[in-house]
Amino acid sequence: QLQLVESGGGLVQPGGSLRLSCAASGWTLDYFAIGWFRQVPGKEREGVSCIDRSGGSTDYADSVKGRFTISKDSAKNTVYLQMNGLEREDTAVYFCAADAGTYPGLSCLLSTEDAEDEYAYWGQGTQVTVSS
Repeated sequence: QLQLVESGGGLVQPGGSLRLSCAASGWTLDYFAIGWFRQVPGKEREGVSCIDRSGGSTDYADSVKGRFTISKDSAKNTVYLQMNGLEREDTAVYFCAADAGTYPGLSCLLSTEDAEDEYAYWGQGTQVTVSS
């Protein structure tokens, strides 16, 4: 069964950078689109970015566009989220998830309900805290 493990989170000052990793085991990520999501206590999970199976198409939430970059290394079966220019509002637990649904396109920016229907496999999350 596909398993995902996030890493790379931590404490960083505003304006700093972090690179999150989503390492997969049990199945190749080439079969899945991968999304990054984040969640703050008391708020719904929101889509941050996603990448298609080939790695050739990506999408970003407006709040992170221009600051975050998603990429994948198929040889390492890992997807990354490079986060630059971090802001306090980026503080959250970040999750990666694998899209096993049938929506014909990238789906991480769909409504929470629709995204939940698409993403079947989730990691445990990694904490990102942006604070001075």
